[in-house]
Amino acid sequence: MVDLVALWLPILVSAILVFFASFLLHMVLPFHRSDYGKVPAEDAVMDVMRPFGIAPGDYMVPNPYAPAGARTPEFIAKMKKGPVIVMTVMQPGDVGMGGRLASWFLFCVIVGLFSGYLTSRALPAGAPYLEVFRFAGTVAFVAYAMALWELTIWYSRAWTTTLKSTIDGLVYGLLTGGAFGWLWP
Repeated sequence: MVDLVALWLPILVSAILVFFASFLLHMVLPFHRSDYGKVPAEDAVMDVMRPFGIAPGDYMVPNPYAPAGARTPEFIAKMKKGPVIVMTVMQPGDVGMGGRLASWFLFCVIVGLFSGYLTSRALPAGAPYLEVFRFAGTVAFVAYAMALWELTIWYSRAWTTTLKSTIDGLVYGLLTGGAFGWLWP
C-alpha cells in the first residue's frame, strides 16, 4: 500500500495533462463543434423567452412534478403536442471562463486524487508501470466518462455527443494512467 501523500506529484501532473488535453479537444480540434445544434430563428426564440425571466437552473418542459403527474391526460397531451425540452438556463452576461476553468482543474485534481487513492490501495510501491497505468487509467476513465451516459439514457442527449465525450474520457484516462505509471513511487 502506498501513502496517498506520496502521490501528490502524479495527481497534480495528471490534472495538468488532462486540463491541457481538454483545451485541445474542445478549443483547437473541431471534434466538439457539433455538440449543440442551433435553434431555428434563434433571436426570435430568445426574444420570446426573455420576458419570462427564467432563473439559472435546469428545467423540463412539460414537467409532471411527480410520478403521478406523468399519468394525467393533460401531461400526456402536452408530451404528444411538444415540444419536449430539457434545458439548462445560464446566467446572462459575460461567459466568465475563469471560474469554470478553475472548477474544471479542481475536478481534474479530484479525479486524480481518487485514481491515486484506489490505485494506492490495490498496488504496492514499486509496482510495474503497466499495472499502475491500467489501474489508475481505468479509475480515471470511469470518473471522466461513464456518468455521461445517463444523460443520453434519461434525457435524450445525442449519442454522438456522449460518444465524443466518452472518447475524451478515454484520452483523459490514458493520460492519468500514464502520469501515475511514470511517477509511481
